[in-house]
Amino acid sequence: MPSPSETRPAAGIDPRGPRFSASIMSVLLLVTVFTGLAGAVVATSILLAVAVVIFAWGAIAGVRRHPFGVLFRRVVRPHLAAPVELEDPAAPRFAQLVGLIVTGVGLLLALIGLPLAAPIAAGLAFIAAFLNAAFGFCIGCQMYLALVRAGLVRRGAARAA
Repeated sequence: MPSPSETRPAAGIDPRGPRFSASIMSVLLLVTVFTGLAGAVVATSILLAVAVVIFAWGAIAGVRRHPFGVLFRRVVRPHLAAPVELEDPAAPRFAQLVGLIVTGVGLLLALIGLPLAAPIAAGLAFIAAFLNAAFGFCIGCQMYLALVRAGLVRRGAARAA
């Protein structure tokens, strides 16, 4: 007899939610890149710190509790048709962790005296967020799936949201 966890369907998320979040992050990260290239070191560091906090929120609390995920569910989702299928939240959560690492390293390097690290990190994160927002291609999600296939991560290991 299957256990109760095996009989319950896996709770999924609307895949349009992470794309919505990626759209907002794309704007924040692009502004961060341009402020960095303009030489506004303090403003760039502050904007990148905001991105770090947002990525940390998604990586730690999960995409369901992410502020942009909540905004999508409460404001945008009610005006859309039901999704064709739901997505496992583990891959987008892992993608938030990747974003946290990239922007966190960039912020740390900028704070120890390498000011170009901030716009470079923001640029890398922007590319990933834009690809997700515009084309539905999530680099962090693909990394997660590759790690699962390689046996380095258990499926759903990032799901404890």
